Amino acid sequence: MLWAALAGLFATGFTITILAVSLGDVARDLGASETALTWTVTGPFLALALSMPLFGKIGDVRGHRRVYLVGLAGFTVATILTAFAWDGASLIAIRAIGAVPGAATGPASMALIMRAFPEDERVKAMGWWSLVGAGAPVLGLVAGGPLVDAIGWRAMFLVQAPIALAALLVAIPVLHETPRMERQSIDYAGAGALAAATVSALLGLSVGSQIGWTNPFALGLFALAPLGIAAFVAIERRAEYPLLPLRFFRERNFTASLAAQFTSNFGYMGGFIVTPLLMERVFGFTVAATSLAMICRPLSFSLSSPVAGYVAVRVGERRASVLGCALVVVSMACFALGASTESLPLVFGALVLSGLGLGASQPSLISSAANAVETASLGVANAAQVMVTQIGVVAGIQVLSTVQGGGSSPSSFTTAYLAGGIVAALGVVGASFVQSADRPARLRVAEAA
Repeated sequence: MLWAALAGLFATGFTITILAVSLGDVARDLGASETALTWTVTGPFLALALSMPLFGKIGDVRGHRRVYLVGLAGFTVATILTAFAWDGASLIAIRAIGAVPGAATGPASMALIMRAFPEDERVKAMGWWSLVGAGAPVLGLVAGGPLVDAIGWRAMFLVQAPIALAALLVAIPVLHETPRMERQSIDYAGAGALAAATVSALLGLSVGSQIGWTNPFALGLFALAPLGIAAFVAIERRAEYPLLPLRFFRERNFTASLAAQFTSNFGYMGGFIVTPLLMERVFGFTVAATSLAMICRPLSFSLSSPVAGYVAVRVGERRASVLGCALVVVSMACFALGASTESLPLVFGALVLSGLGLGASQPSLISSAANAVETASLGVANAAQVMVTQIGVVAGIQVLSTVQGGGSSPSSFTTAYLAGGIVAALGVVGASFVQSADRPARLRVAEAA
């Protein structure tokens, strides 16, 4: 069951990175501008924020297997259509619309896995989930680069479609349906308010970096976000069956984990988007060499995640998550020092450290938040985690890109990394509030030692 669910996660994440690094080829093929085609990357983020909490709740009420299979089937169709996009507008639309069913697979796969494992084993399973989630884009980049160079960008999606179809055919007989909540309605009003808040925040971050943070349109989008949150809270307080029960946020592990995931991903992905520019403009790397060098970061994330899941069982989720978040902060300091001193070994060390840090913290943070809620609400709780992480990712990318300013001076990169490190340090604070699961077996090992 674990591997069947992870197969779908792999299939949906395989091409996340390849399109971002192939925008030049795509723009020339479709006769579109690269600036406009950046929405092929941003659009899916907005679609995820719009639909993920709703799909998580529908899975809780109607069954996660059904949501997972329908989502994966829809994603497979969208992948095939992507390969036959005829212009820039059609590609952007297909990518955004196709991300909606794809958004269903992440929380549903997490919920299916967590229901199959007892609470004290979930952190191990989430280690494997994190490995596949981070490893799929790496393999897509490694395998997709030569394909794009040889026969074009459309080939990647023609390869992805049968992978997704195979994952779907495996999942049908292997996955079992989860219990459903009888006679419970879906809180569409709450879903709409939450979607309005998150989409306006993400859209504001995306356009603010392009048109200016003080532009009236960007300011208007940012103003809508707290209004959407206020409306969401008001709706949830009155709803008979709320989309995301507000009592979840009174659970220490749930709120602390979400805060740590947001801030650590802010620094992690902000640094990830700035570092290629550093390597090209300060160290003189080619685009191909930069792509190969950057692989060591998600690779270290992928390799450390499953190990971190098993280590957390012995030392506790709190220690594992604090250590991981602290390593992200240290990596940002190494980035800043490497940029200011133009030390390439420090930059490579920082790439590895940041991957190790996030890989060490994520399984513990994810499982701690999930274990803080009842099993019947795992879908929407997991969706909330993924949504908060996505907001942190977009915020880190846009803010650090703006701080760096697009220049070539080492000092601009140093400032951006320090800004990311300050925000990531708040992740250590959040992780320190996480309480480890009470595991008698682990305590017996510690006492024997």
